[in-house]
Amino acid sequence: MPQLTRLVARRMPADRDAVAEALCQVRRKAWAGRLLDLANRFGESWVRRADAEAAAGRVTDPEIDDDGLRQELSEVVGARLHASGETPEAALEVIAGELLEATGHLLPADRYATLAQQVARAHGLDRGAAAAFVAEAIRAQDRRRTELRSAEQAARTRRREEVARLRAWEKSLVGIEGIPELLSCTPKEALRWAGAGLLPVARKQRERGGRERWEFDPAEIIPFRREVPEWRRAEREAADRKEARRETPAIRVGNAAIARVAALDRYAAHFATARALKRRITLVTGPTNSGKSHTALDRLASAENGYALAPLRLLAHEFREALSQRGVDASLVTGEERIIIPGSRHLAATVEMCPLHNPVDVAIVDEAQLLHDRDRGAAWTAAIMGVPAREVFVLGAPECVPMVERIASLCGDEVEKVSLERKGPLRAATNPVGLSELRPGDALIAFSRRDVLDLRAELVRRGRRVAVIYGALSPEVRRAEAARFRNGEADIVVATDAIGMGLNLPIRRVIFSTLKKFDGEERRDLNSQEVKQIGGRAGRFGKHEEGIVAVLAGAGSPDFVRHMLNAPPQPPAELRPQVQPDADIVSAVAAEIGSDSLFGVLARIKRAVLRLDDPNYRLADMTQAQSIASAIDGVGLPLMDRWTYALCPVDERDNGIARLARWAVDHAAGRVVVPPSAGRLPPPEQASGEELQRGEKVHKRLVAWRWLALRFPMAYPESDRAEAETARLDRWIEDVLRQQRRGRTALAG
Repeated sequence: MPQLTRLVARRMPADRDAVAEALCQVRRKAWAGRLLDLANRFGESWVRRADAEAAAGRVTDPEIDDDGLRQELSEVVGARLHASGETPEAALEVIAGELLEATGHLLPADRYATLAQQVARAHGLDRGAAAAFVAEAIRAQDRRRTELRSAEQAARTRRREEVARLRAWEKSLVGIEGIPELLSCTPKEALRWAGAGLLPVARKQRERGGRERWEFDPAEIIPFRREVPEWRRAEREAADRKEARRETPAIRVGNAAIARVAALDRYAAHFATARALKRRITLVTGPTNSGKSHTALDRLASAENGYALAPLRLLAHEFREALSQRGVDASLVTGEERIIIPGSRHLAATVEMCPLHNPVDVAIVDEAQLLHDRDRGAAWTAAIMGVPAREVFVLGAPECVPMVERIASLCGDEVEKVSLERKGPLRAATNPVGLSELRPGDALIAFSRRDVLDLRAELVRRGRRVAVIYGALSPEVRRAEAARFRNGEADIVVATDAIGMGLNLPIRRVIFSTLKKFDGEERRDLNSQEVKQIGGRAGRFGKHEEGIVAVLAGAGSPDFVRHMLNAPPQPPAELRPQVQPDADIVSAVAAEIGSDSLFGVLARIKRAVLRLDDPNYRLADMTQAQSIASAIDGVGLPLMDRWTYALCPVDERDNGIARLARWAVDHAAGRVVVPPSAGRLPPPEQASGEELQRGEKVHKRLVAWRWLALRFPMAYPESDRAEAETARLDRWIEDVLRQQRRGRTALAG
């Protein structure tokens, strides 16, 4: 009633129509909620909140009943269904696809039939045509449901078989006490030979009290019987010479047959082309804004041929542009994009796409501190070890020095170290900075998409012009937002730590809105490397000669920032580079264990090919690859195709693995895999935060689709359609982020 009174007072003198209009305005929120309740009751999961709000906004009768509300909603939803595709088939595919992406499950048969009926009605089909359309849609859906269930059942069966096989192998293992019987030796000999590394240890188990139990695979131990006489002879000779030296056999410590096939404990030798070259590594380290890439790019541009390897597609584009500015044409290769320049002898690429078989004169590997990254570190190991260049420039923060030196030692490469200083001073601000004290050229840092958008909304409300940068945005949108800040269209940039890698922006101050972040496992304080990497974006040579790093008022102490900026590089907790299998290793292990199950192969690689205490390497986390393998082992695709799917970049939080499995089922059945679509997009000025997030998710799904399209063009043929949809989403997201209406409205009020 108070709200109604205020609204009527603004319309005074108010007649009956004015009162009715005000009453409708008061009741619209409740009507929208009622419409969502009704849609849920009828199982119409394709009705969005925006549909309900739009329908409620059309109502002019304050006494409208549920039937009237449903009629308004039907017209709004019908318009969206009609706009979702040029044909009923296309519209049904888009809407059903959206629901599948959102939930990870196909609609139940009755609800799918209802959706098909509504799509037919929205497209104006007559009764006969609508019935035929619905019947065919149900048949196609039933066929797909059957195929998915069959694939899931086959995958579960395979997984059970592989787990049983693995358990049988583990059950067959024997302790050190079982070796004498296998080798016809004494217990003391068994202990000596195992301790000398002559016998491959299959597994090490930690027992109570901290003791370690070594277990051995009898099938691997028995072939060493023929070596026993030679070992005894060598021990006698050593005793005669009064030397304690033990000869090391040709077989390295590992898990015998599978370990020898995988050879992850000899990973550097896996890159035959690089090992055949006499390589020299120039390790260039320094803080942000020290010019690490400038000299390396000059050298690369002057070489006859070479590679520039970047951590992100955005930065690969920047390398390509930097070479172009130096008069050198370069092709581009990333996970989902190819730009091939005929006759070009230079290539800009993401690190994962490093060519391994074509020797060149010079290569650059950027951001080497990512060797320590839990998810992508193995890609940097492979790139630095495997890039076939005579001169390799490795660029990174000072923290990467010990690991790069370790890798160079394993490869037998020479290393020259170059340490650079910042081109301008960087200092911590003395006092916290309030939101009202932000000035043009400031960057405000948060560590989640939600916090970035909340801070942006508050600043826009205060009348500020704001650009935003966060990880869910595509490279194209990030570049556009960076350009808005760079050319003065936006005064302030609000960003996550995505700003800390590669984007060159004229930032005067970096201001942390929090000094804690969630790293995937826990919420913790920022470390010195993060503060330096992000804070180092402040101060751009030739624009802002001094960089300032501050903290937002109420978010923490400036002393913490000062301490982190002045802290020496932290020695890494782990110096063994991460390694992971590639297609050759997967294929070889599959042949060795006689299994076509990708899950089984990866399980054996995880269990058997690299000892936990290997002195040189550690196995990278293969959790997501194993999860994908488990989901798609039941589809009828060859092992190597399934391995390719297991490497596809997907977001597990967005049902990414289930989506891959559905695509793989269609691929195996010989059907075309249709690219994801965002369907009808609301006008940018009307887009809600929920709709913006939905657009970002569809964009990420398109990245995965395009990644697969480059590897399976016959199954994913509609690349032009996918690129057009990607470009449409990029433009729409840019326009949504550019909106300043909320700020102007608040300012005017």
